[in-house]
Amino acid sequence: MTLTFKRTLRLLLLGTTLPLAFVSAQAAEWPTDTVRLVVPYAPGGTTDVLSRKVADLLQQEIGTVVVENRPGAGSTMATGQLARGGRGSDHTIIMASPGHTIGPVIYKNLPYDPVKDFRFIRNVIEIPNVMVVPANSPYESVEAFIEAAKTKEMTFSSSGVGSSIHMSGELFKTMTGTKMTHVPFRGSGEALPALLSGDVDVSFENMPTVLSHIQSGKLRALAVTSAEPSPYLPGVEPLSKLGADLGLGDFVTTAWFGLIADDSMPDEAVQTLQNALEKVMEDQSFKDFAAQIGGEAASQEGDAFRDYVAQDVQRWQHVAGQAELQ
Repeated sequence: MTLTFKRTLRLLLLGTTLPLAFVSAQAAEWPTDTVRLVVPYAPGGTTDVLSRKVADLLQQEIGTVVVENRPGAGSTMATGQLARGGRGSDHTIIMASPGHTIGPVIYKNLPYDPVKDFRFIRNVIEIPNVMVVPANSPYESVEAFIEAAKTKEMTFSSSGVGSSIHMSGELFKTMTGTKMTHVPFRGSGEALPALLSGDVDVSFENMPTVLSHIQSGKLRALAVTSAEPSPYLPGVEPLSKLGADLGLGDFVTTAWFGLIADDSMPDEAVQTLQNALEKVMEDQSFKDFAAQIGGEAASQEGDAFRDYVAQDVQRWQHVAGQAELQ
């Protein structure tokens, strides 16, 4: 082999490896644009507050992250937009919650599958809901409320049709045989004033939305919806225990919040986000924030998170069937 031929061969090989190296470098540099974190609810609720905290910490790891509120149809409007992809979809993530798994159960013919059409980045936090009444409510126990609601028409508020707050109320209504009318709002930020003023009788709100108002005495917590008591509300028992003799022994609903993306998001971007989120969740300010809102850090990511969501779809299908919402 002549020296000239060796040099020519070396140049040819170099020419084939450079583009591959360039592509790898491009992939490793994600994000190449502003990352949009979509909140599928109005400002002021748990999803919004959590998203803004995550965005603040996340941009310390990956660059600019902008939060966009896109409320509508129990989170299905924003989720449908994400599923359709299009320009910027590889730089768009959404803070999903039980609305992601409830929506397809109660809204027929949605243009997406809640499991198959998304990349599941990481579950971030889990929290219970709280059965809460205004401070001036005459009802001081779950039993007293149920007794009254069997003869008197009651109202319960939620952050929107298809939220875990809505479904918790519907499940309570079905399991207890009470008379309750659902009053949906555009997010918890709008629902909370109606609850505080006594315009509605009860809500099954996410804990972060009502925790400070419970602690200040503006709202009264009757029970939590988790299987076990919450360390952030000492003395407040789960509905499944308080209402065991009232038909509520199997009542358990909790809310999860995690980041998902369109299924076209490249592996490198998903990995970058997972690595960044791991650092975010180890940050002391995030741990303090989680404690402040009464939540616990979640652990599922990738396929484990996907499986968790698939199981949640099945759970809400059962709830919707009991509440005759399908």
